[in-house]
Amino acid sequence: MWILRGLLGMAVLVLVSWALSENRRRVEWKTVGWGLGLQFGIALLMVKVPVCQQLLGQLNRVVRAIERASHEGGAFVFGYLTGGDAPFALKEGFSSAPALFFFGPLMMLIVVGALSAVLFHFGVMQKIVELFARLLRRTMGLGGAEGVVVAANVFMGQSDAPLLIKPYVGQLGRAGLMCTMTAGMTTISGSLMIVYASMLEPALPGIVLGHLVVASIISAPAAVMVARLMVPAEPGEGGHEVPDLKAETHGVVDALLVGANDGAKVMVNVAIMLVAIIAVVALVNRALGLIPLTVPLSLERMLGWLMAPAMWLVGVPWSEARAAGELMALKTVFNEFVAYLALAKQAPEALSFHSRLITIYALCGFANFSSIGILAGTLTALCPAHKRTIAALGFKAMVAGTIGTLLTGAVIGIVVRP
Repeated sequence: MWILRGLLGMAVLVLVSWALSENRRRVEWKTVGWGLGLQFGIALLMVKVPVCQQLLGQLNRVVRAIERASHEGGAFVFGYLTGGDAPFALKEGFSSAPALFFFGPLMMLIVVGALSAVLFHFGVMQKIVELFARLLRRTMGLGGAEGVVVAANVFMGQSDAPLLIKPYVGQLGRAGLMCTMTAGMTTISGSLMIVYASMLEPALPGIVLGHLVVASIISAPAAVMVARLMVPAEPGEGGHEVPDLKAETHGVVDALLVGANDGAKVMVNVAIMLVAIIAVVALVNRALGLIPLTVPLSLERMLGWLMAPAMWLVGVPWSEARAAGELMALKTVFNEFVAYLALAKQAPEALSFHSRLITIYALCGFANFSSIGILAGTLTALCPAHKRTIAALGFKAMVAGTIGTLLTGAVIGIVVRP
């Protein structure tokens, strides 16, 4: 029964994408077939094959190692603020000072940024990106530059990945820009995967990072599929080869410092964003609470009513659909960081393991309103000539990214038995 509902949900999402198409007659259904096939094929390979399961399981050791390393580095600089030994008497029940969020999970962004830059310097990241880009080129017919930016988005941020194809952005047509923007909306960066895995450990003990990696990978073909449905490619568009990717750092130390600085910028930006968004949500909820109702209204409840049917379609039981819908709505209106924080604090009985897994996959993307501005600013800076096209595609790409992550949630809901 759960398989049929998941397949129904996927069919509805594909039909909605087709209905929103700019040119329904030009849609290449071969691309849709490859998109769905790659999603299921990669998910089955990574979730069901024992060797891949063991490999993904080992990734959680990486999270714990990075957590410990970040703690040690943070404790040396910030002392007890990271949860180290306190220079004052603690309340009864505390063995150490509780770590502040800014100096805890967010501190990992600096370490992960440094490690990512070193891997890029040695060409490891480029090899993985190029391999995935060639797979997308051979199967889904993507141009070289598009394939690179879609593959890079699996591991990099939405504003970082387009920089890899800076000389080629001006050559992208409307469909290429849509594909680039949708890929940025449908995946998350590797550094944030580490942070989210640390935050969500209580929700899915021991397996969170592996699932976040799978979610980001299988969302890439979903992004291409939905983008091509909504904005089909013109004849001859995207024929260029895969561009060479070269590191611009000079030595390991330089890469380490550049990566750490980039991670620190992201860390500060995320912290500022969280303060503003959580404060705004609190203010809106206080205002809604003034309405005299038996059960006080909240922004999450209202948005959850809108997203509950979508979460039911992708495999969440109706009794849990509103709770999952609230999280999906938070992600769409604000961002996935806020949604994952809410999921981490959610009562265990709110969602079953299967529903929680589907929700984690469906939340794994940057599709939200603020990302429209981020992508528009990045791509416009790289190619001012495309400014109007990029602005016109912003909201459409956010919708496509949301549909893409919902497809990913439906796939894992089918592959993993309740």
